[in-house]
Amino acid sequence: MDDIKRRTTVHDVAREAGVSLATVDRVLNARPGVRAETAKKVENAIRALDFRRDISASLLARARDLNVTFLIPDGDNAFMRSLVAAIDRRARALKGERIDISTILVQAFDGTALAAALDLLDPVSCDCAVIVATEDEVVRQAIEQASRRGVAIVTLVSDFPGSARQHFVGVDNVAAGRTAASLIGRFCPAGPVGLIAGSLSLADHLDRREGFEAVLGAEFPQLKIVGPIVSRDSDPLTEQAARQLLDEGVVAIYNLGAGNSGLLAALSDTGNTGRVHVVAHELSEATRAGLRSGAIDVVIDQNPDGEIAAALAIARAIAIGQDPGTFSDPIEIGLFMRDNLR
Repeated sequence: MDDIKRRTTVHDVAREAGVSLATVDRVLNARPGVRAETAKKVENAIRALDFRRDISASLLARARDLNVTFLIPDGDNAFMRSLVAAIDRRARALKGERIDISTILVQAFDGTALAAALDLLDPVSCDCAVIVATEDEVVRQAIEQASRRGVAIVTLVSDFPGSARQHFVGVDNVAAGRTAASLIGRFCPAGPVGLIAGSLSLADHLDRREGFEAVLGAEFPQLKIVGPIVSRDSDPLTEQAARQLLDEGVVAIYNLGAGNSGLLAALSDTGNTGRVHVVAHELSEATRAGLRSGAIDVVIDQNPDGEIAAALAIARAIAIGQDPGTFSDPIEIGLFMRDNLR
């Protein structure tokens, strides 16, 4: 029993810092009334003892349950459907833990619809809204207004930097685009490379494009970019975009968004399966099939279950006045090929 480390408590922090429990509480909750030098002692004690606040216990001190609402784009996007499924799984797992989780489906790529959904959120029934953001002015205003009403906003998958959102959960999309460029640059000696984007109003697609173009231009100048062609993550529009790129003789295609069933159909129907290199995003039924058939070389994946868990940890932290970054691990990029497909 002596080998089992006891959990550090606020009492330990107070003793280490030589202050009262009330002072520790003020520092933890960022409340006024603590001198800078005293706050520094408490912060040093927290680091020295590796103190981690028990969020579940802190939530119990609230007068009501924590209410978290997810606003997720509706439609055929396989990754968005996987996010909804992950939310449902997490909601079932957290029953009885004083957290109520709900999902609202919003028209994809429609900033006005997202803003309208945000405007309907009441701080009495929603502490935190987790949204897949589009970079529209109406959405910026709706985020600002919701924040002023007392609804904390966390962006998921696609960020809205410069808005009043409190935190972002997702992969580094610039790094994802750079990774795609590095892969295609090694696959292809020379030639045109086609880009397909779901939307150019989504920060994640813009960031992926930025990273891709930066690496291809600097390290693989023999490869010239064609596009991006916007597909709205639709299978038919992605198929149409892929056919257009194939007609232009591209040696590789990078699909920044969804609609991969359409991409696979275009490759198959034109006899280009395995002949044109392809990098796509997110493990889904379609991309798994593409990896197995050899139509897709690499899938860049982000873990939907991990992202939903991180979003809920951040919502909990915000509810008790803690730095949300303390309670979320970075979302790492996963690379899948046919050889390591799980």
